[in-house]
Amino acid sequence: MRKMLSLLLSAGLVASVFGALPVSAAPEIVKTTIIVKSGETYDGKGKSVAADPNTLGDGSQAENQKPIFRLEAGATLKNVVIEAPAADGVHCYGNCNIQNVTWNDVGEDALTLKSAGTVNITGGAAYKAYDKVFQMNASGTINIKNFRADDIGKLVRQNGGTSYAVTMNVDSSNISNVKDSILRTDSSSTVGKITNTRYSKVPTLFKGFASGKTSQSGNTQY
Repeated sequence: MRKMLSLLLSAGLVASVFGALPVSAAPEIVKTTIIVKSGETYDGKGKSVAADPNTLGDGSQAENQKPIFRLEAGATLKNVVIEAPAADGVHCYGNCNIQNVTWNDVGEDALTLKSAGTVNITGGAAYKAYDKVFQMNASGTINIKNFRADDIGKLVRQNGGTSYAVTMNVDSSNISNVKDSILRTDSSSTVGKITNTRYSKVPTLFKGFASGKTSQSGNTQY
């Protein structure tokens, strides 16, 4: 049995046998932003990537770092592990789909919506986000489902001082060790909804929302 397990490990197959992503090798260092064109899918098949700090950014809170991935409208990114340094993570220019992407050490931000659209995030996780995980720099909707977040400042933040409308939805997720809030905005027109989500050590679920603009149901504090 031990010999068989050893062979599976060396072939990178153990995780596949148990229904998870393949065992990942050392991260691939990305020197130039990877562009996923409109309508295309980038499937990392479980590989790890990290930014070259000399060309993309060191993953600190310094502004104007570059993303590892740039998704054009209608693009999909899936099955990728983003390691440190993560620079400015992922930029979405319009609608984008994020499936089973894990940020093991969030850089400036994990993902930023740069132009109006809907971001669908399914599965995956984010850890060690000093400030935001997901940043909304344009009007639109962010749908987060079956996501794990731990040791973060905020899960979703609308760009401070802006008034455009954003819809923030979190469903069936697990969120813990939050410094600020799960959802935060300064806009009176933004709405937030959290459903069927487990959370622990979270000061507040919603921050900065206008009266009547938030809702929650089926959540469990542990």
